[in-house]
Amino acid sequence: MSERRVAVVTGAGRGLGRTIAERLAAGGRHVVIAELDAALGTEAAAAITAGGGFASFVHTDIADAASLAELAKHVTACGRIDALVNNAAIANSVGGKTYDAIPESEWERIFQVNVKGTWLACKQFGPMLVAAGGGAIVNLASDTALWGASLLLHYVATKGAVIAMTRTLASELGPQRVTVNAVAPGLIEVEATSGVPETRWNDYRTRRALKHDQTPADVAGAVAFLCSQDATYITGQTIVVDGGMVMP
Repeated sequence: MSERRVAVVTGAGRGLGRTIAERLAAGGRHVVIAELDAALGTEAAAAITAGGGFASFVHTDIADAASLAELAKHVTACGRIDALVNNAAIANSVGGKTYDAIPESEWERIFQVNVKGTWLACKQFGPMLVAAGGGAIVNLASDTALWGASLLLHYVATKGAVIAMTRTLASELGPQRVTVNAVAPGLIEVEATSGVPETRWNDYRTRRALKHDQTPADVAGAVAFLCSQDATYITGQTIVVDGGMVMP
């Protein structure tokens, strides 16, 4: 088996996930793009490869354990896994409802993907990271879980769960030299935020210490750092990358 380092990035067909995948590929890893949208995943992997990097796409439903098991087979064939980035989540078209207006089906679906999916990915790849001698897991959270954004209760609750899971996973995997951290971005200019009301954008622009709008590139560097050898003694942390809106 090849010993090329492998990073799995879920939901990497577009937006933040794709930018993270590109950043990790630029660092020499083979990036496996685990994406539900086959067209987006195929195009993202092809673009990285065309640019001289190493990437492949696997059609993946992170809320399905069998799908993740198939993903793991591909990862094993690519090399030695040393990083898992849990980026895939339902984020778009979920805001604007008060807590008592959220449909039960919508609540269940967002928890199935954002929370159960993150756990299933860690359950699948955590032992593989241990077997490889260590590595990094980075879970994408959200600063909304730290300041209590209104009209997003189910989304905010899932991201709060991701932060809590990150701490426990760090405790459980630390003895095996696997770090587990979370990155909590603010409101980013990506496709998934195209429906965010202008009032929310203006709220961020007013309250941030850094006044320019946030892009995926502003977050990818923090993720890449946590996946690097420079961060091997950092674990159980939530790194807020939102331009100084939240200062914990």
